[in-house]
Amino acid sequence: MAAPYQLVDIGANLAHPNYHKDLDQVIERAKAAGVVKVMVTGTSMKSSKSALELAKKHSGFLYATAGVHPHDAKEFTETTVAELEQLAAAPECVAIGECGLDFNRNFSPQDQQRTAFEAQVELACKLGKPLFIHEREAHEDMVAILSRHKANLPPTVIHCFTGFSREAQKYIEMGLNIGLTGFLWKDRLEDGVQFALKNGLIPLDRLVIETDAPYMYPKVNDKKVPKEVKERISDHAKTFLKHCSFDRNEPCSLAATCEMIAAFMNVPAAEVALKTTENAMRIYGLS
Repeated sequence: MAAPYQLVDIGANLAHPNYHKDLDQVIERAKAAGVVKVMVTGTSMKSSKSALELAKKHSGFLYATAGVHPHDAKEFTETTVAELEQLAAAPECVAIGECGLDFNRNFSPQDQQRTAFEAQVELACKLGKPLFIHEREAHEDMVAILSRHKANLPPTVIHCFTGFSREAQKYIEMGLNIGLTGFLWKDRLEDGVQFALKNGLIPLDRLVIETDAPYMYPKVNDKKVPKEVKERISDHAKTFLKHCSFDRNEPCSLAATCEMIAAFMNVPAAEVALKTTENAMRIYGLS
């Protein structure tokens, strides 16, 4: 049976070792769930190269990003930018990132995070390639750095957004896009992502969706998920959740995330699917 809608997963870590044994089956399940394109996330030089290899092997379905995650900013050197630029020259590479700031875990010193991030913002501006951004507890620094480059900033996604609604509103005001994942089910902030969706603070024309696989499994049947949201998850979406878990999420779970977002927004899932797919195609210049 055909999927009821078409989806684009703008961020999945398919170069992760979790998929080495059965990537072809993972891709087939994604397609069966309605996913028509997947951006394979690069988070280091190694994973960015692997992402590009996968995109070349599965041309037209998989695409790659090239970037250095803030966790790996301590490994960012003077030659990294040139290496990223070389990867980004490939047509299969559609964005610079995942790059950004993470002041929650601080796996790299904050000064090194800022340096690595700004260098990648400058590269994206130079190449006119979209930016795929990670931000945790670093909103003010993020705004400051992006504001310095606002004249040349390419289409930009704040991926896997988990912050406060006022932060989402600020990013939207700056012309950025918000990427949402299955994290939504466990959002416990009084004015977080659920609040933002219920109150129309993240407009559909600025929204894109992603699995961040193998992370961010959408546990839509959790007792804390409102009953009216659970009731909006279709049998189609539930079918594919059987292949996913907290240990290994897959792009096929995007259907459940799409429907969960639609339930919190109180709009049809088909509308969220159509608009987020259009947005992703526009941001990444895909046809």
